[in-house]
Amino acid sequence: MQAEVNGQVIELSEAGWLLNLEEWSEELAAQIAINEKVPELTEEHWDIINEAREFFTDNGKVAEPRAFSKLMKKKYGKDRSDQKYIYSLFPTGLIKCANKIAGLPRPKGCS
Repeated sequence: MQAEVNGQVIELSEAGWLLNLEEWSEELAAQIAINEKVPELTEEHWDIINEAREFFTDNGKVAEPRAFSKLMKKKYGKDRSDQKYIYSLFPTGLIKCANKIAGLPRPKGCS
């Protein structure tokens, strides 16, 4: 699978995961989002994407959903931290959808 961003062809896995993490950009994120049934990335989407990317940068791995909820609760409060909230923005959740859009590696055991 491929995506084209600003005239550059970006390689994605068959499931749509970014193969070279250094090629991620906000423009690519918007394209991946459309493939993931997220037609528009709002500020709330970007908050989650940026938190997920920051966690990965700091820890070298993607956040587990429970740990991520705790991070979100600390920074944004209870209303923006539970799994129901995340699923309202990302139809297949943090692991499959938000992390994919954020250009993070596919977690083990995730399709």
